[in-house]
Amino acid sequence: MNSSIFTLNSNDFIKGLIIAVLTSVVTIVYQTVSTGSLTFDWKAVATVALSAALGYIMKNLLTNSAGKFLATE
Repeated sequence: MNSSIFTLNSNDFIKGLIIAVLTSVVTIVYQTVSTGSLTFDWKAVATVALSAALGYIMKNLLTNSAGKFLATE
């Protein structure tokens, strides 16, 4: 079930965690392809993952249960 505007439920946090993990994987793959070697810049990976997760959580916080952005129920 979707949460109402200005509220979050456990699914929002779980999906935010999934977004953070997937974004981290994409960042590592991108860095590997661009440098030609498998090296980890953990600060960059963590920054991108945190930014993606917070963006997703903020989006969910500002949408209603029908998925409309900044709309009342």
